[in-house]
Amino acid sequence: MNIEKLKYPIGKFGKPTIITVDHLQAWIADIATFPARMSSEVLHLTDTQIDTQYRPNGWTLRQVVHHCADSHMNSLIRLKLALTEDKPVIKPYFEELWAELTDTKKMPIHPSLKMLEGIHERWTAILKSLTNDQFERVFIHPEQGKTFRVDENIGIYAWHCNHHLAHITETKKRNNWS
Repeated sequence: MNIEKLKYPIGKFGKPTIITVDHLQAWIADIATFPARMSSEVLHLTDTQIDTQYRPNGWTLRQVVHHCADSHMNSLIRLKLALTEDKPVIKPYFEELWAELTDTKKMPIHPSLKMLEGIHERWTAILKSLTNDQFERVFIHPEQGKTFRVDENIGIYAWHCNHHLAHITETKKRNNWS
C-alpha cells in the first residue's frame, strides 16, 4: 500500500477559503462524538492488536490513542488561552517524544479513553458557546511561525480526530479484525 495513504488515510487538512457556520457545526460534531467513536473501535482489541503499528515505522494503535489524549488536552488549553489572552504564544510540545514515554508506549488505553471523554465534553461545551468574535480570536504557534484562528483550529482538530480514527479503522481492515 502507498505509504502516503497509510500516513494520511483521509488526506491532509484542507482549510476552506471561507469557514461557514455549516463547517463549524460539522467540525464541532466530529469533536463531540470522537471519544465514543474511538472507544467503539479500540475497546475490543487485544493487546497484540493494540500494539500493532498502523504503518511501517509508525506508532502503534496504543500510541495513537494516548497521543489523541495528549494532543486534545493541549488543544483545549490552546483554545482557553486564545479566549482569555490577547494573541497568546502557545507552548509547543514534541509529540514524537511524548509518544515514546512509558505512559504512551506501555499503559493500557483506558485512562486515555477516560481523558478523551472528559476533555471532549468540556471542549464541546466551550465550542458550542462561542460567539462570532471568539471564533476569530487567535493564538501564535512559535514553532510554525504562524497565527491560528480559533475557527481554523476547530477544523484542524476535527480533521485530527478523523485522521487518527482512520489510522485505527484502516489497520483493522487491513488485518481483517472485526
